[in-house]
Amino acid sequence: MFPLTPLSQLCGRADWRQAMEDGKPVWAPHPTDGFQLGMIVDIGADALTIEPLNQRGKTFLAPMSQVFPAEDDVNKHVEDNCSLMYLNEATLLNNVRVRYIKDHIYTYVANILIAVNPYYDIPKLYGPDSIKLYRGKSLGTLPPHVYAIADKAYRDMKVLKMSQSIIVSGESGAGKTENTKFVLRYLTTTYGSGQDIDERIVEANPLLEAFGNAKTVRNNNSSRFGKFVEIHFNDKNAVVGGFVSHYLLEKSRICMQSNDERNYHIFYRLCAGASEDIKKKLHLDSPESFRYLNRGCTRYFASKDSDKQIMQNRKSPEHLKVGALKDPLLDDQGDFNRMCGAMKKIGLDDTEKLDLFRVVAGVLHLGNIDFEETGSSSGGCVLKNQSGQTLEYCADLLGLDQDDLRVSLTTRVMLTTAGGAKGTVIKVPLKVEQANNARDALAKAVYSRLFDHVVKRVNQCFPFETSSNFIGVLDIAGFEYFEHNSFEQFCINYCNEKLQQFFNERILKEEQELYQKEGLGVNEVRYVDNQDCIDLVEAKLVGVLDILDEENRLPQPSDQHFALAVHSKHKDHFRLTVPRKSKLTVHRNLRDDEGFIIRHFAGAVCYETARFVEKNNDALHMSLESLVCESKDKFVRALFENSNTAKDSKQKAGKLSFISVGNKFKTQLNLLLEKLRSTGSSFIRCVKPNLKMVSHQFEGALILSQLQCSGMVSVLDLMQGGFPSRAPFHELYNMYKQYMPDKLTRLNPRLFCKALFKALGLNDNDFKFGLTRVFFRPGKFAEFDQIMKSDPDHLAELLKKVNQWLVCSRWKKVQWCSLSVIKLRNKMSYRAQACIKIQKTVRMWLCKRKHKPRINGMVKVKNLKKHMERFNEVVNGLKEGKQEMAKQVKELAAAIDTLLAKIKKATVTMTWKEIDTEYQGLVKRSEQLLSSMQKKKQEEEESERLKKIEEEMEKERRTREKEEQRRKQEEEERRLKAEMELKRKQEEEDRKKREEEEKVIQAELEIELALEREEQVQRTTILEQERRDRELAMRIAQSEAELITEEGQMDAGLRRGPQVQATKAAAGVKKYDLSKWKYAELRDVINTSCDIELLAACREEFHRRLKVYHAWKSKNKKRNDDGSDQRAPKSVTDYAEQNPAPPMTAQHQEVAMNRQQRYFRIPFIRPADQYKDPQNKKKGWWYAHFDGPWIARQMELHPDKRPIVLVAGKDDMEMCELSLEETGLTRKRGAEILPRQFEEIWERCDGIQYLKKAIENKQARPTHATAMLQSLLK
Repeated sequence: MFPLTPLSQLCGRADWRQAMEDGKPVWAPHPTDGFQLGMIVDIGADALTIEPLNQRGKTFLAPMSQVFPAEDDVNKHVEDNCSLMYLNEATLLNNVRVRYIKDHIYTYVANILIAVNPYYDIPKLYGPDSIKLYRGKSLGTLPPHVYAIADKAYRDMKVLKMSQSIIVSGESGAGKTENTKFVLRYLTTTYGSGQDIDERIVEANPLLEAFGNAKTVRNNNSSRFGKFVEIHFNDKNAVVGGFVSHYLLEKSRICMQSNDERNYHIFYRLCAGASEDIKKKLHLDSPESFRYLNRGCTRYFASKDSDKQIMQNRKSPEHLKVGALKDPLLDDQGDFNRMCGAMKKIGLDDTEKLDLFRVVAGVLHLGNIDFEETGSSSGGCVLKNQSGQTLEYCADLLGLDQDDLRVSLTTRVMLTTAGGAKGTVIKVPLKVEQANNARDALAKAVYSRLFDHVVKRVNQCFPFETSSNFIGVLDIAGFEYFEHNSFEQFCINYCNEKLQQFFNERILKEEQELYQKEGLGVNEVRYVDNQDCIDLVEAKLVGVLDILDEENRLPQPSDQHFALAVHSKHKDHFRLTVPRKSKLTVHRNLRDDEGFIIRHFAGAVCYETARFVEKNNDALHMSLESLVCESKDKFVRALFENSNTAKDSKQKAGKLSFISVGNKFKTQLNLLLEKLRSTGSSFIRCVKPNLKMVSHQFEGALILSQLQCSGMVSVLDLMQGGFPSRAPFHELYNMYKQYMPDKLTRLNPRLFCKALFKALGLNDNDFKFGLTRVFFRPGKFAEFDQIMKSDPDHLAELLKKVNQWLVCSRWKKVQWCSLSVIKLRNKMSYRAQACIKIQKTVRMWLCKRKHKPRINGMVKVKNLKKHMERFNEVVNGLKEGKQEMAKQVKELAAAIDTLLAKIKKATVTMTWKEIDTEYQGLVKRSEQLLSSMQKKKQEEEESERLKKIEEEMEKERRTREKEEQRRKQEEEERRLKAEMELKRKQEEEDRKKREEEEKVIQAELEIELALEREEQVQRTTILEQERRDRELAMRIAQSEAELITEEGQMDAGLRRGPQVQATKAAAGVKKYDLSKWKYAELRDVINTSCDIELLAACREEFHRRLKVYHAWKSKNKKRNDDGSDQRAPKSVTDYAEQNPAPPMTAQHQEVAMNRQQRYFRIPFIRPADQYKDPQNKKKGWWYAHFDGPWIARQMELHPDKRPIVLVAGKDDMEMCELSLEETGLTRKRGAEILPRQFEEIWERCDGIQYLKKAIENKQARPTHATAMLQSLLK
């Protein structure tokens, strides 16, 4: 170990920045702007240290998951966000910001339109010229526009023969209503039948807005109801009619508004714009005169000119003092006149128009009726004296009897059920509070039925008999969050949860399923599933809506009991909690029985349950219901004709009958979603740029939150590898065959499309062929369509290319077929020869096995026969007994010949034992003959010959014994082989058993890992939800004092990732906790420390952070990244991903401290070169020298390229960050090489000079290689 200078002295700050993210700026989180540009200056345990570009010298920590690479030119903007090099939420926000500044309020994310509310009228953006421009144009051929989405929906309906829906979503004030109007205007203007009905569909909007829209703190023209407008088309795709469905009118607004909010526009427009005649007839005055208006804002919307036209006596003191409300799209007096014109155009005559105004005025006068205690023991109440005139006005306008109205408001009717004549009517006096509630209930009932009537009349003005398809536009209140949220916000947010789920299903889930079905191999994208939140609201029996209905059915329902019931049934539900856990002080003051918090997809909202029970009941008391149903006025009576409340059989003993508003809304919502699922869908995500509702003010954090909540970030993740545009082969064929000659149209649709694409020379990355259709990258279908519909000269050139490609394609196919046939012929010939050889060998082996005993017997018997000549010589040499001995020799010879003949005979198959027995008998006879001949041989010469014969016989015997021994040995070998085979089979069975056991263990391990992954997903979900909750709380908060800091209360497990948790857990065991050390400090210690344990701990933490950093870079790589920055072969990185190395034990660490030097070499082909050289002829090599567990030197050798030489310390960012155990190199056969082999290549690639220079510049980390080179230099 030799001392080195600390990192801070090794290189300048600029060099260090250059090492991080290649010296390029990144987007880091910012509390108000959403993101800010900065440079990475350090890598922490789970965060990056960022230096903002506009605040040099200052740094802050940012979680890695919230830091994103920036585009090279941050001021460049694109029409489709998917065209950017980096697809992430930061580049999305920046692109939207740059476009917004330049008044380009529309931006695509694939086929989804983002619309930012400009809060002023952009010239020529929606004019007739724009409408003509977008007609029939494919998405992406022109700049993003709401007209483009409308035209796409029409073309999809026309081509697919399927109804379409356009879902316009966003927060209140984001511009949903205006975009809906533009969609309707475009469709009726462009594809209308040219009749009066087209104008009526457009003119219906002002009427609906007058009765259903109001000013809120977040939107001057907020829709306080949801509507689904259907434009119906005939079989010729022309507009034939329309239909409007409406959902959940906010009835509480009729009686009460917040300080800066107004009631529905119609009330103010009637006061401001009504003629003097109508004003007198309806007894109207300024808004300040009416209880239902004066508790909110009483100012009119007016321009300078229109404000002068409004008479002074019609203005409230507030209006006179502060002035008119300003909005470029609203003007109460002008809008009243436009509304009257719209009524005329859609077919409402003056009588019906006056009926509408009369009921509206009647509701206003009804609100001015006051009550006071009677002072008697009965405890009832009476009307105040000053309310007599108001009562008269109200009764007159609504066609009611004045006395009957007074009685119905101050008493309620009860029917006796016992203790007297059954059915006796008893009038029970009401207290002042009860009378006020009865008055307000009647006002809400009258106005809501009036609104139903307006919608009904609107639908009657554009009827249709038959319809082939329709295009529906959904405009419903966006996600709402206020300091005080009630039943209306609860229903609206429940609706938005369902719509968000539909968006997830349609865009994310169904899209990924289609990719999988078509075999495109696009990576799966995770998104937050909000089904648990929906179940919390709508589940049977335990859902909030069912609990509320159950409360309504109790004899004495109360909001407090309802809130406690919700908490008790969902005690441990992640999505529901008590108000005291809110991040806002105003909510923490609520008791548990006064509200609950629901954690929606967009953030946590606290609902105050006061009046939940009352608002959930849509029924009136029997006395009030009967009163209005028997009105003298036909119009008022007709409003209540369809009501079944008076005839409700459940109404008993004067109790209020129950009609559930929540369940009615749930039913309507489910029907709407069924309709949406049965249609094709397009999405317009409206965005609110600021809370002040002023132009040219971009609040980044607010907009980022809206983009995240609307699912745009998940869409970006999907589009990184996705194909938003697609077309079936047969559709493309039908679409373009008119431009092609007959020669090409004879092709089948798939080949036709392939020929077109290849001829056009389209980049293979821009499209992909599925099983049934072709898929396009964002914007590429428009390019293709533009090329196909270009000028005739270009088309002729295209046809020439198509013909050329077809010839080449067919010639290649012929070549391939010929080669395939030749290859098949050669294969068949080879296999035939191989079969003959196998047959020959097997037959030979079978024959040999069958006849081997006979062959061996023949050999032995023939050897015995050879000795008979010697016997004859001996017999001839005998002097006595010659004939007798000759006779015996002949008999022996005959016996041998007989045995030979017997063995040869094919009909008789002798066994080895039979042959051996007869052979042994012949040998015995020959021995006996030999012994008798010895006795008779007298002479020495004869004795010597006999001796020689005996020697030969002895030799034969020994040969026989050897043969027997060999035979026994062969039998023993066969036995051993059989035993070995048996043992092998046993081992095979044992191995299979072990594999089965390992599979079971592996399955258990996978279950544990799956559980860990689920826990990680849950932790991530909780973290994301916490972030959204906090952002929402920040928006609601009026000042920082109201926001409660919860950092200390937050669970550490929620704030930090699993790697940091593991580090913290290990810190309890380890000697050093390095989680708070800077990256540079770790490098300094590695370069300078002599403490072995500290050095090992720093090395491990240093490389762990490198891995985390490189994982961040990999996640945020460029969209068209070719893998040029790959630091190790794919086989190494894949092994590390699939086989995560377990934490090193103390023993392993000790081994690591021994600093073993190991060297490896494996093939390496960079992904960018893989496609250029499919035959791998230019295969490169990757060399690595591991000093202990970590890499010290690295080389890459590629043909036609300079060698890449890297050393630890100087080139940490480009080198493999994995430990030796993680790489799996020690398990690769043939990967490890000798040190000599590595050093030879290292020297040949000028590695010594490179390392020497790094040492001289004090950039190399102390390793075995640096130590050896230093000692060599000394």
